[in-house]
Amino acid sequence: MINYPKKVRALGLCSGGLDSILAALILRKQQIEVEWITFETPFFSSQKAINASKITGIPLTVKNITEVYMKMLKSPHCGYGKNMNPCIDCHSLMFEIAGSLMKQKGIDFLFSGEVLGQRPMSQTSSSLRYVEKHSGYEGYILRPLSAKRIAPTIPEKEGLVDRELLLDITGKSRKIQIALAAEFGISDYPAPAGGCLLTDREFSKRLKDLFLNQENYLENELHLLKFGRHFRINKSTKIIVGRNKSDNDNIEKLFNPSSDIIFKINDFPGPLAIIPNGGSNEAIILAASICAGYSKIPELEQINVTVSTPAGSRIIKVLAIPPGKIKHLMIQ
Repeated sequence: MINYPKKVRALGLCSGGLDSILAALILRKQQIEVEWITFETPFFSSQKAINASKITGIPLTVKNITEVYMKMLKSPHCGYGKNMNPCIDCHSLMFEIAGSLMKQKGIDFLFSGEVLGQRPMSQTSSSLRYVEKHSGYEGYILRPLSAKRIAPTIPEKEGLVDRELLLDITGKSRKIQIALAAEFGISDYPAPAGGCLLTDREFSKRLKDLFLNQENYLENELHLLKFGRHFRINKSTKIIVGRNKSDNDNIEKLFNPSSDIIFKINDFPGPLAIIPNGGSNEAIILAASICAGYSKIPELEQINVTVSTPAGSRIIKVLAIPPGKIKHLMIQ
């Protein structure tokens, strides 16, 4: 009976960017069977990873991790970056979740497209070591693009991976990666910047405001942070006003009729507005007036606004408040 060698399998974190793609292709070139896992929260999506999977044919698992992610995000052990981005603890959590899938499926090791020195906070030698240790899978995380600059991993030591065929890339330059992409015939890949809303200044201020003023929130409230103008009226009341049709459509889609109050301008073009989780009658009048202030109503003219609450709908008449007069309430 012929004993065929065991197929080596690897599970990679995939952002959908070029580095993720190259890391997988470099391993696949060694006849290693690769697959990916990617994660979804209100702060980042799986779409780029889905596109990368279609381009390369590499199988992809998509997992929503919002609940466990929020627990980490409220108090990351290593703190935040420039905004509300907890990059080091984020990577630790993702590898921890990926490691559980690795064990469940009998996969040999984990990998990622991280490049040593590419990012000043999350891709230093000490950060990569921290991530390994706190993921629970120390020694089993391979970074193919920078492997020769890092101590050998267990799969390299055990001969599952040929270290000589791995790379020694460091720093921010992407010349080597772009040349490699051409060798592999990969031309359709996203730009390296962007992807995580937690690195965005405006979004981070809104999220920080939510953390300061609410103990609990639904996932749709986290998605609402992406859209419109946000005004903090008091600790329990926030008003969100759409800026354009896209905002209005998304606000209406995320509106929760069992708890929120929504405002629609009558007779004139204007934005939608909502008060998540409701508010007092004074807050309703104020929200309607702020909403009217962003409409096409002639100055000093009263306007009818339809107010829909969990208890039903009614029309109220208000005077518009000009945007300049409520600037101090805006979360920015």
